[in-house]
Amino acid sequence: MAADVHQQIMPLERKFSLQDSPRSPTVLPWDRFSNWLHCACVVTFDLELGQAMELVYPGHVKLTEREKINICYLSFPDSNSGCMGDTKFHFRIRQCPGRKNHILAHDDFNRECPASLQIDNAYYYGYVYFRQTKDKSIRRGYFQKSLVLVSKLPFIPLLEHMVEIMAPEYFDNGEPSLEAACHDIDQWPEPTPGETLNLPLMGSVVQVRIPSRSDKVIGAVQTKTHTVPQIPVNHVLQSIHETDLFSAFQPVLQHLQLMWELVLTGEPVVVMASSPTLCANAVQALVSIIWPLKYCSDYRPYFTIHDSEFKEYTTKTQAPPAVILGVTNPFFAKTLQHWPNIVRIGETSGDGVYTRYKPYLSKDKTILKRLSKGIQLKRPVEVQSAMLRRFLLELTQSFMIPLERYMASLMPLQRNISPHKGPPVLKPFNVEEFLKTLDHSGPQLTSGLKGDWIGLYRKFFKCPNFDGWYHFRQKEVNQKLQALHLEALCKEDLVNWVRDKQEVEIVDLVLRLKDKMISAQNNDIPVSMDIVKKLKCHLHSIISSLPEDLQSVLKTHL
Repeated sequence: MAADVHQQIMPLERKFSLQDSPRSPTVLPWDRFSNWLHCACVVTFDLELGQAMELVYPGHVKLTEREKINICYLSFPDSNSGCMGDTKFHFRIRQCPGRKNHILAHDDFNRECPASLQIDNAYYYGYVYFRQTKDKSIRRGYFQKSLVLVSKLPFIPLLEHMVEIMAPEYFDNGEPSLEAACHDIDQWPEPTPGETLNLPLMGSVVQVRIPSRSDKVIGAVQTKTHTVPQIPVNHVLQSIHETDLFSAFQPVLQHLQLMWELVLTGEPVVVMASSPTLCANAVQALVSIIWPLKYCSDYRPYFTIHDSEFKEYTTKTQAPPAVILGVTNPFFAKTLQHWPNIVRIGETSGDGVYTRYKPYLSKDKTILKRLSKGIQLKRPVEVQSAMLRRFLLELTQSFMIPLERYMASLMPLQRNISPHKGPPVLKPFNVEEFLKTLDHSGPQLTSGLKGDWIGLYRKFFKCPNFDGWYHFRQKEVNQKLQALHLEALCKEDLVNWVRDKQEVEIVDLVLRLKDKMISAQNNDIPVSMDIVKKLKCHLHSIISSLPEDLQSVLKTHL
């Protein structure tokens, strides 16, 4: 019989042991650097080539030709912008498919951070510091150069602060200063959610806190009890991800709720502004307007006619895609005039939102009056932004709480979780069933806004934001159910249970328990290491209770 069992488990080619421990990879040079940045690029203006990649650091980092071209064109303000002096902005590009640069620290980060901050491996952000000054020694008559930090992280304030420190030093002192900065970054700890970190960079130290999924959305921030090294801090960054909403939206505050609905329901939006800084900030503010809900469509804080997706996003042969674009070139006013939603900011022709969209909800005039009074009283921008963020957060929560409540009703009862059956799963989401719950537990319980909430939900259900939220919550809930099932298994007397079972059944149980243990060790199932230890004890006990020939087979292949 043992030979039959041996034949059954051979194809599985199990090459781990019961003593397997969670991964602890060796840290190599530039590993810590790649947790934060992919690379730093220097883009210059060549009289014959136009924008050209002068330098990529560290030198071993690979960019495809398409990525290089996109970075080059997006690293300079559009020629119509006329930006003199120093200009700071950011962009977002697709990573070319087929690239293998998987980073374990990013998996750990995504597991613990809020959904809205998760790293999307299909995209890079570029954080740009562009300098244009008159220089008679150059044939063109101008010094034109950009330092660009390329990263997977959506930490806009932090990366902008970093490039503000690094770029002037590079422009003054050349490559050695860039090398020194990158070596500083290569000493940084991982970006761990819940941690407060001191990050040394070129003689200064910036302190940041990485948001965690366990943070309370409103109220006191929950922090882990890790000690922060006591070193002098030059700059404490209040938020690693929040944008200045008030400054971004001030020209179009009257349309605040309209923009919230446009973003919530995944409508195509183009932001037309007079500079890349304005359009990038406005697009990033729009994306964050539905926090803590994740915006799940594509967005480009700064987009040019040279972008490799230009034709895809400007074609008139089909409806505009669900994307938010930030542009500065007046050419787009004609090219994108068929788009249903256009936001104009910082333009001489007048700020405003031009749309065919009819809002579902009535306008809250109280917040507009408070912000208007703040302008008169010269209230600090930070305070105005905080008020605006709070209003938008409460609006989004009023919309999401009924969805979360309905999601909870789809969970199986804990008493129905049995160690002798497979782990239960979440029941499917039924739109019509959900809409029936709104009469007694809808957004009217937390929001005073009147309007067609049901119509807004129906539109939301058809957009990528719903799909993204639902799949994220479905995965999260099913992982929780797996954890509860694992805890139930640990409480069961499995040695007694296997006594009257066939050897094939026992082997199947052992293999399933081992899979669960590996998943738990890799944090794919959220349980304590205490549970993992109990699971190991169960496995040892079960295997020890078996005939010696079968013990030998299992120990060889597990």
